[in-house]
Amino acid sequence: MKIVFRFLMVSIMIVAFGKVTHAQGEAAVPFLELAPDSRAGAMGESGAGLADNSAAVFWNPAGLAFQNGSDVSITHSNWLPTFHLDLFYEYLTYKQYVDDIGGTVSASITYMNFGTFARTGPDSPDIIATFHSFDAALTLGYATKISPDWGLGFNFRIIHSQLSDQPTGQEQGSGVATTISFDVATMWRPAKLVIPLVDEDIGGLLSVGLNISNIGPKIYYIDKAQADPIPTNFRLGFAYKVIDSDFNNLTFTLDFSKLMVSTDTNKTKEWYQSIITSWGEKPFSEEMRMVNTSMGLEYLYGTPGDFVFALRAGFFYEDPDYGNRKFVTFGAGIKYDIYNFDFSYITTDVFKGFENHPLNNTLRFSISIGWGQNITTNKGFPRGV
Repeated sequence: MKIVFRFLMVSIMIVAFGKVTHAQGEAAVPFLELAPDSRAGAMGESGAGLADNSAAVFWNPAGLAFQNGSDVSITHSNWLPTFHLDLFYEYLTYKQYVDDIGGTVSASITYMNFGTFARTGPDSPDIIATFHSFDAALTLGYATKISPDWGLGFNFRIIHSQLSDQPTGQEQGSGVATTISFDVATMWRPAKLVIPLVDEDIGGLLSVGLNISNIGPKIYYIDKAQADPIPTNFRLGFAYKVIDSDFNNLTFTLDFSKLMVSTDTNKTKEWYQSIITSWGEKPFSEEMRMVNTSMGLEYLYGTPGDFVFALRAGFFYEDPDYGNRKFVTFGAGIKYDIYNFDFSYITTDVFKGFENHPLNNTLRFSISIGWGQNITTNKGFPRGV
């Protein structure tokens, strides 16, 4: 299908030329991999260990178990501005602690706009009609504590991809596909953790999160024989408060992530087999090269519940043979009362040969409103209710 070909070209651009030299496996609907919010986006796109706002729906839904109150947030980004295309995405999140069920419920909507395309006939370049192409996902989640230090989170997601509105000529399939997926996550935030030998308690300062996202069946636009896996992803994250005082706070984050998609190019494996074998199809050293590393720093000045100013920076690295994305991120934010504004910026100019990378000069903007949150101190990570 000509429509599918166009989609594949757009998909390649979405992941910013993340096409691998040694095939890592093809995954459809790559918009599900995009870091959605400005805060974590400014910290090298790392957030699985931090996950202390409504964007935890993406990074680690278990982080919602340690939050209280309500929060709504929206993010906008013009994607791959270097190409001057009509590519943009929107990300809307909402979370609410519900005392009756002892946990936090959440929802998010992700929308990726590919723009308007022209449909031509099978034997003629003449334009028959135009159509709008987009991907979208609706996510519903629940998180709760299983102990004071441990949280669990679950998401259910409906994914809809519209590459075309109808087939052309003798093409099979409508160019529209829908599937589902779910996420399973956990988080450990110890209230007390004494380091041996130095006898120092770092309880409340360390957070560790694990999230396996987009577990689900393959998606297809033509027939099941040509189905592609969705981007199931393994993410392990750490966050540590280096400075934790009444007015000054500095947090370090570190994430490791790996796409759990089989390299089986014949597409003979079921989706669950692909996930299981995605860790053992290559030698261990090669598997580790497929792991992306991202890290960031966040400095906060101010008093929670009043005024807080934030500065952020980060770094993202992907092996040259398995995607070759490498960029530095910066960002800032202001919080006043219940209102929060953040932005982030990606640059690749600092690396030789990456000056014209498609991700260069990418901006994200986020606005959030949080209310009913019981914030009484800066000390440590939020403990929820």
